[in-house]
Amino acid sequence: MTTEVPLAVLRQVAVDASEVTGADRQIIAAQLGRDPRGLVGIGARCHCGTPAVTITYPRLPDGSPFPTTFYLSLPWLVAEISRIESRGGMVPFNERLAVDAEYAAAHRRAHDSYVARRELLAEVPEVRDRSAGGLPDRVKCLHALAGFALAVGPGICPVGDEALALAGWDPEICRCSLHSGSTQKAEEN
Repeated sequence: MTTEVPLAVLRQVAVDASEVTGADRQIIAAQLGRDPRGLVGIGARCHCGTPAVTITYPRLPDGSPFPTTFYLSLPWLVAEISRIESRGGMVPFNERLAVDAEYAAAHRRAHDSYVARRELLAEVPEVRDRSAGGLPDRVKCLHALAGFALAVGPGICPVGDEALALAGWDPEICRCSLHSGSTQKAEEN
Protein backbone atom coordinates (compact mmCIF):
# COMPACT_ATOMS: atom_id res chain seq x y z
CA MET A 1 0.00 0.00 0.00
CA THR A 2 1.51 3.28 -1.12
CA THR A 3 -0.21 6.43 0.01
CA GLU A 4 0.32 9.65 -1.89
CA VAL A 5 -0.18 12.88 0.03
CA PRO A 6 -0.25 16.16 -1.91
CA LEU A 7 2.51 18.62 -1.05
CA ALA A 8 -0.11 21.22 -0.06
CA VAL A 9 -1.38 18.85 2.64
CA LEU A 10 2.15 17.93 3.76
CA ARG A 11 2.88 21.63 4.25
CA GLN A 12 -0.15 21.92 6.54
CA VAL A 13 1.26 19.01 8.53
CA ALA A 14 4.84 20.35 8.69
CA VAL A 15 5.87 23.91 7.83
CA ASP A 16 8.77 23.03 5.49
CA ALA A 17 7.56 19.60 4.41
CA SER A 18 8.79 18.17 1.16
CA GLU A 19 8.01 15.17 -0.95
CA VAL A 20 10.12 12.04 -0.67
CA THR A 21 12.63 11.36 -3.44
CA GLY A 22 14.20 8.01 -4.22
CA ALA A 23 17.45 9.28 -2.72
CA ASP A 24 15.59 10.36 0.45
CA ARG A 25 14.15 6.87 0.82
CA GLN A 26 17.64 5.32 0.56
CA ILE A 27 19.10 7.79 3.05
CA ILE A 28 16.30 7.20 5.53
CA ALA A 29 16.67 3.42 5.20
CA ALA A 30 20.37 3.83 6.00
CA GLN A 31 19.57 6.16 8.93
CA LEU A 32 17.02 3.75 10.41
CA GLY A 33 18.74 0.53 9.47
CA ARG A 34 15.52 -0.64 7.80
CA ASP A 35 13.09 0.45 5.13
CA PRO A 36 10.84 3.25 6.37
CA ARG A 37 7.23 2.20 6.88
CA GLY A 38 4.35 4.43 5.83
CA LEU A 39 6.67 7.22 4.69
CA VAL A 40 4.70 10.01 2.97
CA GLY A 41 6.93 13.06 3.35
CA ILE A 42 9.96 14.72 4.85
CA GLY A 43 9.05 16.93 7.81
CA ALA A 44 12.43 18.63 8.21
CA ARG A 45 15.89 18.49 6.74
CA CYS A 46 19.42 19.15 7.87
CA HIS A 47 21.01 22.31 6.50
CA CYS A 48 22.60 20.17 3.74
CA GLY A 49 19.22 18.74 2.68
CA THR A 50 19.50 15.31 4.30
CA PRO A 51 16.21 14.13 5.82
CA ALA A 52 16.05 14.86 9.56
CA VAL A 53 12.38 14.09 10.32
CA THR A 54 10.02 11.84 8.42
CA ILE A 55 6.26 12.15 8.11
CA THR A 56 4.56 8.80 8.53
CA TYR A 57 1.04 7.98 7.42
CA PRO A 58 -1.13 7.09 10.43
CA ARG A 59 -1.95 3.64 9.07
CA LEU A 60 1.00 1.49 8.07
CA PRO A 61 0.99 -0.53 4.84
CA ASP A 62 0.05 -3.68 6.79
CA GLY A 63 -3.08 -1.89 8.05
CA SER A 64 -1.95 -1.34 11.63
CA PRO A 65 -2.52 2.11 13.16
CA PHE A 66 0.60 4.19 13.82
CA PRO A 67 0.24 7.34 15.94
CA THR A 68 3.83 8.60 15.49
CA THR A 69 3.54 11.04 12.61
CA PHE A 70 6.93 12.74 13.04
CA TYR A 71 9.95 10.46 13.29
CA LEU A 72 13.39 11.83 14.08
CA SER A 73 15.90 10.19 11.72
CA LEU A 74 19.06 12.34 11.50
CA PRO A 75 21.77 10.25 13.23
CA TRP A 76 23.59 13.15 14.88
CA LEU A 77 20.40 14.55 16.39
CA VAL A 78 19.12 11.11 17.39
CA ALA A 79 22.41 10.53 19.24
CA GLU A 80 22.30 13.91 20.99
CA ILE A 81 18.71 13.42 22.12
CA SER A 82 19.64 9.90 23.31
CA ARG A 83 22.41 11.40 25.44
CA ILE A 84 19.96 13.81 27.03
CA GLU A 85 17.51 11.00 27.77
CA SER A 86 20.20 8.69 29.15
CA ARG A 87 21.23 11.38 31.64
CA GLY A 88 17.69 11.60 33.00
CA GLY A 89 16.86 14.60 30.86
CA MET A 90 13.12 13.91 30.86
CA VAL A 91 12.83 14.32 34.65
CA PRO A 92 13.08 18.14 34.68
CA PHE A 93 10.44 18.40 31.95
CA ASN A 94 8.03 16.17 33.88
CA GLU A 95 8.71 18.05 37.12
CA ARG A 96 7.97 21.34 35.39
CA LEU A 97 4.75 19.98 33.88
CA ALA A 98 3.63 19.03 37.40
CA VAL A 99 4.07 22.53 38.87
CA ASP A 100 3.78 25.00 35.98
CA ALA A 101 0.16 25.24 34.81
CA GLU A 102 1.02 27.44 31.83
CA TYR A 103 3.71 25.03 30.65
CA ALA A 104 1.33 22.09 31.10
CA ALA A 105 -1.33 23.93 29.08
CA ALA A 106 1.20 24.54 26.28
CA HIS A 107 2.07 20.84 26.35
CA ARG A 108 -1.64 19.99 26.05
CA ARG A 109 -1.95 22.39 23.08
CA ALA A 110 1.04 20.66 21.46
CA HIS A 111 -0.84 17.37 21.79
CA ASP A 112 -3.94 18.88 20.18
CA SER A 113 -1.82 20.27 17.34
CA TYR A 114 -0.15 16.89 16.82
CA VAL A 115 -3.48 15.08 16.56
CA ALA A 116 -4.94 17.72 14.22
CA ARG A 117 -1.91 17.53 11.92
CA ARG A 118 -2.06 13.74 11.81
CA GLU A 119 -5.78 13.87 11.00
CA LEU A 120 -4.96 15.96 7.92
CA LEU A 121 -3.31 12.80 6.60
CA ALA A 122 -6.08 10.41 7.66
CA GLU A 123 -8.50 9.79 10.47
CA VAL A 124 -7.63 6.53 12.16
CA PRO A 125 -10.14 5.77 14.95
CA GLU A 126 -7.73 3.49 16.84
CA VAL A 127 -5.36 6.42 17.52
CA ARG A 128 -7.85 9.28 17.49
CA ASP A 129 -6.78 10.89 20.76
CA ARG A 130 -3.20 9.62 20.91
CA SER A 131 -0.15 11.55 19.90
CA ALA A 132 3.48 10.75 20.76
CA GLY A 133 6.27 11.35 23.21
CA GLY A 134 4.04 11.27 26.28
CA LEU A 135 1.77 14.09 25.15
CA PRO A 136 -0.50 15.42 26.60
CA ASP A 137 0.37 14.72 30.25
CA ARG A 138 4.03 13.82 30.48
CA VAL A 139 7.33 13.56 28.65
CA LYS A 140 8.08 9.98 27.67
CA CYS A 141 10.22 10.30 24.51
CA LEU A 142 12.27 13.37 23.68
CA HIS A 143 13.01 11.94 20.21
CA ALA A 144 9.32 12.14 19.30
CA LEU A 145 8.90 15.62 20.75
CA ALA A 146 12.09 16.96 19.14
CA GLY A 147 11.03 15.51 15.78
CA PHE A 148 7.62 17.12 16.15
CA ALA A 149 9.11 20.49 17.09
CA LEU A 150 11.61 20.40 14.25
CA ALA A 151 8.90 19.58 11.71
CA VAL A 152 6.33 22.16 12.82
CA GLY A 153 8.64 25.01 13.78
CA PRO A 154 9.26 26.87 17.03
CA GLY A 155 6.50 27.71 19.50
CA ILE A 156 4.20 24.73 18.92
CA CYS A 157 5.89 22.10 21.13
CA PRO A 158 7.82 23.81 23.95
CA VAL A 159 9.35 20.58 25.28
CA GLY A 160 10.56 19.66 21.80
CA ASP A 161 11.92 23.16 21.27
CA GLU A 162 13.86 22.92 24.53
CA ALA A 163 15.16 19.45 23.72
CA LEU A 164 16.47 20.72 20.38
CA ALA A 165 18.22 23.59 22.16
CA LEU A 166 19.75 21.22 24.73
CA ALA A 167 21.01 19.03 21.87
CA GLY A 168 22.67 22.02 20.21
CA TRP A 169 20.52 21.90 17.07
CA ASP A 170 21.20 24.78 14.71
CA PRO A 171 19.34 24.76 11.38
CA GLU A 172 22.23 26.63 9.79
CA ILE A 173 24.83 23.94 10.57
CA CYS A 174 25.18 20.56 8.88
CA ARG A 175 26.09 17.84 11.34
CA CYS A 176 25.76 14.96 8.86
CA SER A 177 29.49 14.88 8.12
CA LEU A 178 30.12 14.12 11.80
CA HIS A 179 28.47 10.74 11.28
CA SER A 180 29.31 9.94 7.67
CA GLY A 181 29.57 6.20 7.37
CA SER A 182 28.04 5.81 10.83
CA THR A 183 25.80 2.91 11.61
CA GLN A 184 23.96 4.96 14.24
CA LYS A 185 20.29 4.04 14.03
CA ALA A 186 17.26 6.09 14.99
CA GLU A 187 15.50 4.68 18.01
CA GLU A 188 12.23 2.83 17.57
CA ASN A 189 9.26 4.55 19.14
